[in-house]
Amino acid sequence: MIALRRESPNAALVVIDLQNDFCPGGALAVAGGHEIIPLINRLIGSFEHVVLTQDWHPAGHSSFASSHNGQAPFSSIQMSYGSQTLWPDHCIQGTAGAAFHPGLDLPHAELILRKGFAREIDSYSAFFENDRRTPTGLAAYLRERGFRRLFLAGLATDYCVAYSALDAIGAGFDVAVLEDACRAIDLDGSLAWAMREMRHAGVVIGSTENVR
Repeated sequence: MIALRRESPNAALVVIDLQNDFCPGGALAVAGGHEIIPLINRLIGSFEHVVLTQDWHPAGHSSFASSHNGQAPFSSIQMSYGSQTLWPDHCIQGTAGAAFHPGLDLPHAELILRKGFAREIDSYSAFFENDRRTPTGLAAYLRERGFRRLFLAGLATDYCVAYSALDAIGAGFDVAVLEDACRAIDLDGSLAWAMREMRHAGVVIGSTENVR
C-alpha cells in the first residue's frame, strides 16, 4: 500500500472528466457529481502538479445510442473491439456540456487530455481507448515528466476513473483513487465490479482526508 502523500515531486493529481454533462442537469448526469467540486478544488490547490481529462466526442459518436437505430441509452451492443454500452449524446466537442464545470478551479493544471474524439471508438480510460490497444499518450507524458505516483478523482468511479486507475497500474504507476472525491453511475453492478477490480489490481482506495 502506498502512503497517501502528495509532497513528492513525482506525484500528480489526475482529475477525471469533471464536465457539465456529467453533473446534475447534464446529458449524462452522475448523481451527486457536483458534490465533489469543493473536494477537488482543495486537492487542486494542494498539489503542485495537476492533469485534467476531458471527454471530447464528435457529434454522431459510435457510443451514442442515437447513432444506432432502435437502441436505447444504457443498452449494450458488440463493436469491433467488444461490448460497448450506449450512452445518451454527451460531451460533444465545443458544447457547453463538454466544458469543465464552472465551479472547478483550474489555475495551474499542466495538461488537459482530451479523449473519446475518434468517432468509431469510445475511451473510458485516460490511458487507452476501449480497444485496449490504442494509447492516448498520457503514460508517456507522465513518465517524461518523472511522475510515478498518481492520485485520481472525478467522474465516474465505475467507468472513467476505474478504467484509468487500472490502466495506470498496468503501466507501472502507483495509484490511489480518492473515493470521496468521486461519484459513480452504478449501472447493473458496475460500481461493485470496479471497486473489486481496482483493489485486486493494487489500486489504493483512499480518502481526501488521508492525503498529506
